[in-house]
Amino acid sequence: MRLLLDENLPKRLKNDFAEHDVFIVRDKGWNGIKNGELLLLMIEDGFDALLTFDKNLQHQQNFSKYTIAFFVLNAPINTYSELTKLSSQVSEHLKGNALPAGPTVIKAG
Repeated sequence: MRLLLDENLPKRLKNDFAEHDVFIVRDKGWNGIKNGELLLLMIEDGFDALLTFDKNLQHQQNFSKYTIAFFVLNAPINTYSELTKLSSQVSEHLKGNALPAGPTVIKAG
């Protein structure tokens, strides 16, 4: 799967998904691009999912027009030590052949 880590995530999180083709926003030169445009760029570039810490994303976009999955990582802070605890849950979702389009909130416990 092709995954994009939003610019609000630590780049070390990329290592948690080594079995996938993972990019960070900076890798693509997409820093500072607004969410709607970012999602269109992701579709054009063949991405399957976005991982983000942006809890507002799920309320700001009309997901019916996008065909990719969004994993909203819900942790107290966006440090690697906190977010890596959620990686196994994301990996479970990625094991399926078809990812659900739209947002999936991933939280501890």
